[in-house]
Amino acid sequence: MIRLNLNTKKNLTIGVMVLAISVFIYAFTSAENETEKQESGMAALPVEVAKPIFENITEWDEYTGRFEASSKVEVRARVSGFLEKVNFQDGELVKKGQTLFVIDQRPYRIALDEAKANYAQALASLKTAQDNFDRVESLRETGALSIEEYDRRKQALVHAEASIQLAQAKVDNAKLNLEFTEVKAPISGLVSRDRVNEGNIIDGGSANSTVLTTIVATSPIHFYFTGSESDYLKYVRLARNGERGEARSEALPVFIKLLDEDQFVHEAVMDFVDNEIDNNSGTIESRAVLENKDHLLEPGMYGKARLLGSAEHKAMMVPDEIIGTNQSIRYIYTLSDDNQVVSKAVTLGPLHSNGLRIVRGGISPDDKVIVNNLQKIRPGMVVSPSQVAIQGEVNNLTAVAQAD
Repeated sequence: MIRLNLNTKKNLTIGVMVLAISVFIYAFTSAENETEKQESGMAALPVEVAKPIFENITEWDEYTGRFEASSKVEVRARVSGFLEKVNFQDGELVKKGQTLFVIDQRPYRIALDEAKANYAQALASLKTAQDNFDRVESLRETGALSIEEYDRRKQALVHAEASIQLAQAKVDNAKLNLEFTEVKAPISGLVSRDRVNEGNIIDGGSANSTVLTTIVATSPIHFYFTGSESDYLKYVRLARNGERGEARSEALPVFIKLLDEDQFVHEAVMDFVDNEIDNNSGTIESRAVLENKDHLLEPGMYGKARLLGSAEHKAMMVPDEIIGTNQSIRYIYTLSDDNQVVSKAVTLGPLHSNGLRIVRGGISPDDKVIVNNLQKIRPGMVVSPSQVAIQGEVNNLTAVAQAD
């Protein structure tokens, strides 16, 4: 029997291991070479390329806001009493001056009759005082009447004249209270429900009077939104440079879309910018006004507004969907002269009104950007390109920009 010493066993083991590693490296290298041969034999991946759109544009800024009624009132009675009648249907459109509620008029008719009777008494007293004074007026010149008697009758006449004025004021007040028993709509608009039903006693004539209902005017309707201090400064400087209208003095166009709409189809004009920056939020409030003849828009609804945010300038634009993201880096795949894929980091601006993304930097107008098969390509890959053109959306905002 052959016996191997310890050193011989170690050398044999090492040799076996070296042989196994060599075989593995050879097999892996052969497989990799075979894969490269197969890939080199395959056709290049077809892709579509296009040059960025490079043209004069005006940018639009977007803000989220809420609709509010152009006018809103709480309807309260100006006199107290028994609510006798409600003259409207909940939620209907009412006209200014339309009678909404009727308060029991009988106590106020009685008060008016009483005031008229007092006025008649005062008128009779004035006639008597006037006659008494006329009779002593001629006697004063002859000295047949004392000065005291003359002054007494003159004061009686003055008192009667004042009494007639007081009685007339009470008649006018009674007429007014009787008129106030018919609670009329102070504005035209949509009325809410009746908050007090017929048969109830209501308070009137004070700030704490019973609220009977509310009315909102929704045609026209207001749209309120807020912008940052930096936005405000940008707009002011653009206006001073003559590159944009003055928000406080010119009816600048504003375009609004609702939550279920894809386009900014509602046209408005800006008619108000607040007079100070809010200390807590650092924002300033603005308002746009728009017609609402079909009453589609309701107070409290949300919307998104676009308004002119820059002067006309040259800009590059590409479809938003071709822009990739690697953590905080945004990139676009472009094509080199030898048809290799190149990744370029880009600086982006906002979406333009045509639906394309504005690119501030990172590519040039002559670059060929890849617009399809983006999930199948990687930097350094050789591809087979075909030329296409980028198309943007056409809507009311792009039409306005072209007209400007």
